[in-house]
Formats: sequence, C-alpha cells, structure tokens
Amino acid sequence: MGDSLLTVEGLRKAYPGVVANDDVSFSVKPGEVHALLGENGAGKSTLVKMIYGLVRPDAGRMTFEGVPYEPSSPHEARGTGVAMVFQHFSLFEALNVAENVALGMENPPKQRQLSRQIREVSETYGLPLDPDRLVGDLSAGERQRVEIIRCLLQDPKLLIMDEPTSVLTPQEVEILFETLNKLRAEGTALLYISHKLEEIRALCDSATILRLGKVVGTCDPRASSARQMAEMMVGQELHTPSREMKEPGEIVLDLAALSVKSANPFGTSLKNVTLQVRAGEVLGIGGVAGNGQDELLAALSGETPAPSDAVKLNGQEIGHLGPNARRALGLLAAPEERLGHAAAPDMSLTENALLTGAIREDMVSNGFLNWGKARSFAESIIREFDVRTPGPGNAARALSGGNLQKFVIGREILQRPVALVVNQPTWGVDASAAAQIRQALLDLAAAGCAVICISQDLDELMEISDRFAALNEGRLSAPKPAKGLTVDEIGLMMGGAHDLEVAHV
Repeated sequence: MGDSLLTVEGLRKAYPGVVANDDVSFSVKPGEVHALLGENGAGKSTLVKMIYGLVRPDAGRMTFEGVPYEPSSPHEARGTGVAMVFQHFSLFEALNVAENVALGMENPPKQRQLSRQIREVSETYGLPLDPDRLVGDLSAGERQRVEIIRCLLQDPKLLIMDEPTSVLTPQEVEILFETLNKLRAEGTALLYISHKLEEIRALCDSATILRLGKVVGTCDPRASSARQMAEMMVGQELHTPSREMKEPGEIVLDLAALSVKSANPFGTSLKNVTLQVRAGEVLGIGGVAGNGQDELLAALSGETPAPSDAVKLNGQEIGHLGPNARRALGLLAAPEERLGHAAAPDMSLTENALLTGAIREDMVSNGFLNWGKARSFAESIIREFDVRTPGPGNAARALSGGNLQKFVIGREILQRPVALVVNQPTWGVDASAAAQIRQALLDLAAAGCAVICISQDLDELMEISDRFAALNEGRLSAPKPAKGLTVDEIGLMMGGAHDLEVAHV
C-alpha cells in the first residue's frame, strides 16, 4: 500500500433506508487502470462521488500520495489532482468546444490561448477536436472527447471514468483505449467503471467488485472471463436470454415513407423511413448516436406528429394521434433519456407508474385517480424487475441509473403492449439486469408483441433481433435477417451503405 496513489479504507455512506457503501477499502497505484465492478445499486457511483468530493463519507478515511485526503468539493479534488468524466455529458450545445472547456476550468486562459491548448492536447492524445465547432454539431463520440480534454488540461494524477463507452461506436472505443493506454504509460492512474466486461478485460490491470455496498472480491480481469466477473458481481450463475423460435405473425406496425423534421435544432430529421414489424418479431435498429434515433422514437410514440397514413398499427392510421391515444391502442415506448423524459425526477415511483400506466392499467375513474392501483402497479414493477429501492414512495432521482432503467422498461412491458419501441434498453445496466431486460423483451415478442429495439450495443441487437436495420443521417437501411450478418456488413450499413446487397445462407 506504500506506493499507492489513492488509498481508500473503511469508507461508509448511508442514506435513509439504504447503506450505499459499507466498509469499502481498496487502493490504486500510479499508472494503474483499476476497475470498479458491481450491479446497479452496488455503490459504485456513491464511492467515486466521495473520491471526487461530491459526497462526504460517514466513516472511513482516504489518503492521496500518502497524505490524508478529505475533499469537500470537486474544486478541492481537482486541485489535488483528481478529475472525473461523468456518464452523462455536462455540455452546452449552443456553445463551441472551447467555451464549454472554459466553463469547466477554475482559471481559464484567454480564448485564443485555450483553443491552442485544446488543439495541442487533443492531437497529442489522439482525440482530434476543433475548438471552434458548436457542441450541438458534434457526435456523441466527439462530445466525449470534449469532456476528456477538459480533464486532461488539468493534468490529473487520477482520472475517474464512469461508463465512458456507453454511447461510442466500436471504432471510437478503440481510439479512446489508445488514449487511455497512453495516459497509463505516462503514469496517470485510472479508476474505471463499466458494465462492458470484455472492455474491462482488455483495458484494466485489476478490479474491485462491489455487491450491495460491500467489497466482495478482487480479480485480475485479464485472467478472468467476462462471465466469471459477472457472476462474482451478482453472486449467482448468470442467465443467458433465450426464446423458442416461431414464425412471425401479421404486420402490426407499418411505417410508409415517414419524413419528420427534428424538433431539436441540433437533431436529425427523419427521411423517408419505411419499415414493417410483425407480431412476435424483434426488429433491431443500430446506428451511431445522433443519427435520428430519438426522432424515430418520438415519431412512433406520438410525441412528434406525423402524416396520418405514414404510421399504421394493425392497419389503423395513427400518425395524427398523440401519445395517450396510441397507448390506448397498445403502442408503447420507452425513450433513451430515463431521467427527465422517461421519468419525472422529483416524482415518486408510484407517480411515475401513473404517468404512463393510467390508461392501460385503468387508474382513472370518473376523473378521479386511483392511487391504490398506481401504488400496486409500481410495487409489481419493483418486484418483477428487481428494482433496488426502499419502496414505491421513493423519488425517481434517488435510484441509481440502472435501477431506474429497470423500472422504466418494466413499466412499459407490464402494460402488455401490442407494439413496443425501446431506445437503449440496457444503457448503463449491469450484466445481470441487462440479461433480465433482454429476456423480458424476448418473452414479450414470444407472446405476440411487435418489438422495435433501438440500440448502440451491437452485441445486444445481434442477441435478440430477428432482423437488423441501421439509421444513418435520418435514413433507415433495408432490414436484413440478423442471423449471419458480419461486423463488416453491419459497419457498412451504419455508415450509410443502405443499398448494399448482403448475401445470407
């Protein structure tokens, strides 16, 4: 422990009804890439927030370079040499790269000097960035670069990264890993949180595994399989999603040459999107973030109006209908942004269950809300999808990201949809919960539901999809049978080669 950069001993943090961390101890050496693994709600985020000065521990102590370390704020943590890249970007789309970087600095230099520094650092670490570009015009991968460059300009000794590859393409992940390996070679330590266990195996030197707030083990990721690590996290054998293959039924959801202008000035308009999904079928839609995924979900859910005949459900024209009318007919949706879009942060889980379940779960009678039904529905979601929370009265924002994701997906699945559209269903969710969500989607399809799964996780799409299509600049490729598709073929489809002929056995 003597040559450790950061040492954590006996850290504890409790909130009403839950102990987030209990007697957590581990250490990180200079130049080490150390993984923090655990299920959603295992305490990883609370732990790194204590290290970064966002949360004060109730007990325990930390040392940094052998000196007692008690950061009372991120400002103090950064001053010591600790930087953090969060899972959710904290960028302003209407400002350019340099202006966003300046906002995250204590004493930013003049704009021209800062722009020069951004160019130099970004080129040095293989993350090229134009400091004059608007953030709203950047891809998700380029936005990730802005967050990383902002940290690197502080010359950190320890860089904390929370789910850094969740919205990156495989090519962007490769570039990021080259950068992280360069930082490691220069002596920078990395504390790395990810649910993508093959990435952990490729990148990390060591791993500390948390379960229910406690350290339950350590391992060398390079000497362990992804399955072994996942089973250490959950404490039991991992379930592999499966279903009995059946011929799909009649066409349930039908889009004919759907073109919709994006409501977001930095968004991507849909251009002539045509698709059909049958009962019992899972259509997987892949693509790099920002190519029209949010717009497609909004057009299907009814949040964005469309020409009446451009969207049909069981032959009925529904393009002109809003979300509630579509829900009544059985077309349900779960958007990517769980906190603020899929769920109201300050409302309880019971209230959030009511928001989308009121119609199909019959929670309104003669203008009066039936709170008993709402609470019972919320409890069933919590029970069926193993949502870790003290109870349905808890606010949505109090849940970890993965547990809120389980609640949001479970809320829609338990309403027995005729057709379900989900965007990033397992984003930021641990291996066990991801398997559970995927199995629930497969079970839904087996029961006759038409499922559209929009995701940037290609492994996920290949695991559960019957057919695969790709979005590129608002255009959808012709769907292909998922079985037999190669990574190269998928890459070409995602890159816009929509007319590519793919041979299948």
